[in-house]
Amino acid sequence: MTEHPHRMELDRVPSGIAGLDSVLHGGFLRGGVYIVQGVPGAGKTILANQMCFNHVAGGGRAAYVTLLAESHTRMLQHLRPLAFFDESAIPERLYYVSAFKTLEDEGLKGLLDLLRREIRGHRASLLVLDGLVAAEESAGSDREFKKFVHEVQLHAAMNECTILLLTSGGPGPVRAEHTMVDGLVELDDRLFEVRNERSLQVRKFRGSGALRGRHAFRITSDGLVVFPRIEAVFATPSVPDRATRNRMTTGVDGLDALIEGGLIEATTNVLMGPTGVGKTTFGLHFLARCSAAEPGLMLGFYETPARIRLKAAALGMNLDGLEARGALEIIWQAQGETVLDELAHRLRDAVRCRGVRRLFVDGLGGFMESAVHPERMSRFFSVLSNELRALGVTALYTLETRDIIGPKLEVPINGISSLAEGMLALRYVEVEARTRRLLSIVKVRDSGFDPALHEFEITDGGVRIAGRFAGYQGMLRGYAEVPESSGPPKRRPRQE
Repeated sequence: MTEHPHRMELDRVPSGIAGLDSVLHGGFLRGGVYIVQGVPGAGKTILANQMCFNHVAGGGRAAYVTLLAESHTRMLQHLRPLAFFDESAIPERLYYVSAFKTLEDEGLKGLLDLLRREIRGHRASLLVLDGLVAAEESAGSDREFKKFVHEVQLHAAMNECTILLLTSGGPGPVRAEHTMVDGLVELDDRLFEVRNERSLQVRKFRGSGALRGRHAFRITSDGLVVFPRIEAVFATPSVPDRATRNRMTTGVDGLDALIEGGLIEATTNVLMGPTGVGKTTFGLHFLARCSAAEPGLMLGFYETPARIRLKAAALGMNLDGLEARGALEIIWQAQGETVLDELAHRLRDAVRCRGVRRLFVDGLGGFMESAVHPERMSRFFSVLSNELRALGVTALYTLETRDIIGPKLEVPINGISSLAEGMLALRYVEVEARTRRLLSIVKVRDSGFDPALHEFEITDGGVRIAGRFAGYQGMLRGYAEVPESSGPPKRRPRQE
């Protein structure tokens, strides 16, 4: 029984480039012709060479044809430091040929004959033509150039050879060749105020779907690394979501009792408050309860792992021992020119690698500062949270509020209060010329909680919930006063 032709899976030629094949749903189609265009320096030549070396490493054969004045020797010198470069593949499996003189002397017909000879003579299943703009400039008319592109397509299909046509250019009017080829991949390198970010967009991909929109990428010592946009690649979580009513202890003395036994498993929880109020210390309590059954992960932006370990040790928490047993991993991301989606993929990969159940991110501001498009943050955080929930992760994020003392608790990410199942607010309050710390539970979705204000202390043993903070008025303004109609409040003994 033959399979219905409309259900046959098209053969793919993977690029072997991290992230790009995810964007392309598995790679380019065998026998297809694709234009790869971009501004100078965007990474077209590296992308094409990286794909060629990956292709021959997987058993294929490739030819790289240039229409550029630059010598192959110089181009290979630039590629040699990159990890994918393999000298032994040249020239037997990967063959470089210059067609510059052929184009000059014989025009497009001579170039087409050369391409046909290279495909058949080297049995190439992948061919790159670098410098399509030179071929266009050599054409006597638009009709002649379109005929050339059409002939290239015929040779690609007959020989089942995938062809990449590299050309310069950026977003602009649709050109005739764009409508003829099987796909158009556009690379860009844009300036956002004082920083640049490279991105990739699949503007056309005939015969297959692809992840839409722009996807950030870097050029590293490994070559191109593409980070598919989180909102696109995880629009639906990678695994089915399984809701639960089980609880996970916060590790903070007295806090679990206020939220009916702890945080609900596989939920997103935000701990917000001003600088220095104790957000990181709360998070360290949460991490200190990691185990083989509940592996933990910390992603931090502001303190190195060495400083985090030292801080935890001062509070009586042995993070070193948890790390040694494999129950905990600490990742530090220095605040430089971090790519937002790179950060999210790094976090998700670390979660999946160790089956993380306890996640502490200190803090969400690190994600916000990595975004060149801040307006993405609400959707980005929503999709990332859904993916982590589906993976069974109970996440605790810190979020710094602007005012140190005062009535406002401004949340810098629109809609985050509706995305998080749990929100806890830490505040300072001035009482009789002394600053004290208060905890208020803003929400715990689908669960009861104690809505009262509670004072907490940070001692040598970490955080301790001291009890309800009562007998004052104006506490949420930041300056607590004794009501005029009552005497001084009864104060519990305090340890100095």
